[in-house]
Amino acid sequence: MTCHSSDSTESIENERRSQTETQVAGSEQSRIATAMRDLKNTGWYWGSLTANEAKGILQDTSEGTFLVRDSSQSDYLFTISAMTSAGPTNLRIEYKDGKFKLDSVVLVKPKLKQFDSVVHLVEHYVQLSRTSCKGRTTPLAQSNGTVQLLLTTPVYTATPSLQHLCRIAINKTTRRVQELALPNRLKDYLTDYTYNV
Repeated sequence: MTCHSSDSTESIENERRSQTETQVAGSEQSRIATAMRDLKNTGWYWGSLTANEAKGILQDTSEGTFLVRDSSQSDYLFTISAMTSAGPTNLRIEYKDGKFKLDSVVLVKPKLKQFDSVVHLVEHYVQLSRTSCKGRTTPLAQSNGTVQLLLTTPVYTATPSLQHLCRIAINKTTRRVQELALPNRLKDYLTDYTYNV
């Protein structure tokens, strides 16, 4: 039988707690790194763009045009800048407990969906916006005077390659890339970016 002093037991507990915190921090860094890699592959992530610079880029675009940039607020990692019927606006993206979601008023926050990556979040809201816009000819506005945010068309930092645009088109058509009669190298390219935005 081994006896441990209370100092020894406390030391062991502190070491275990420290190891757990290190594992959690490593996991968080890994999630953020993966999210950043995917975001950089989109072509519509603008990095450290300011709100005024984003406004200038969006100024003469149609409603629903958007881009993602780094947030200027230290509590948030990213911001979506989008053109609305009332002009350019910014919406912060919150990161908490390994998930991304839109920032919103306290009452609505629990109802908002959470995503593993910023690209998944944007893809979801683009899909919602595109389906809600089909067949409408009038601007989308709420009866209470608030403006509805639409995300339909990304603003690319540079013209995307034809390969990337084809990859997006294929991803819109199927999620079963491995079943396609294509060379493995091409399947790898398609599965490296599985989004349709």
